[in-house]
Amino acid sequence: MTAKIHPTAIIHPGAVLGEDVEVGPYAVIGEDVKIGAGTKVGPHCFIEFATIGKNNNFVAACYVGTPPQDYSYSGQKTTLVMGDNNIVREGVTLHRGSPKHGETVIGGGCMFMANSHVGHDCQLGSRIIMVNSAGFSGHVEVGDSAVISGLSGFHQFCRVGRMAMVGGGSMSGKDIPPFCIVQGDRAHLVGLNLVGMRRNGISRESIRSVRETYKELFLRGMRLSEAIGKLKGANLSPEAREMVEFCEKGTRGIMRARMSCSRRAGNDGEE
Repeated sequence: MTAKIHPTAIIHPGAVLGEDVEVGPYAVIGEDVKIGAGTKVGPHCFIEFATIGKNNNFVAACYVGTPPQDYSYSGQKTTLVMGDNNIVREGVTLHRGSPKHGETVIGGGCMFMANSHVGHDCQLGSRIIMVNSAGFSGHVEVGDSAVISGLSGFHQFCRVGRMAMVGGGSMSGKDIPPFCIVQGDRAHLVGLNLVGMRRNGISRESIRSVRETYKELFLRGMRLSEAIGKLKGANLSPEAREMVEFCEKGTRGIMRARMSCSRRAGNDGEE
């Protein structure tokens, strides 16, 4: 079947729409857009300078591929690239890249709830959930299956590790390691996302290894560099080693634990 376009929609002549694409009332598909088969573009959505995969659902009044909020931008051709099976709810803003990097990238299977925001040059994995009014500043990197609760914000160039969970209203200015839970303003580590790890099929043995690694890195009073050096020679599970390697990288520093949370974080989910 061909695309289904409402008569009030405006489609740029150069836009490429795949089979079974639906474009609703008063939507605008602008310049340099490719939309994969089965994608639905709801009423009042605006999309430009974007390459979008299959079976995405833009519910209503969202803005995709719009210009970066960056003073260096003055009309250069940049883009946003999105994978398959994403859900983009009302009022969401997904900005294209800045002149410096040129591209914002979003994986597949993500849900962006109402009024959430992804800034220029962000690099997002797959199966990420952003709850209402959460926002990533420019250049943020987010791993697969991270959960970002409502009204939380992130400084430019922060990294969020795989399966991390960010509590509502958190303000994050440093990197969040994989599998960790953070809360607060300014946010600190408060434990491990044990439920998320189990739901994603991580074995009990690996979870135990991650728990011990978390304690060494954040709860035993060592400098982070000392803990990393100690753990490099240890027999770690792949997930625990991922946590250590994440902590070696980055430019903004690694988020640390609140000492008042140390006991709870160390004992949550004891097996």
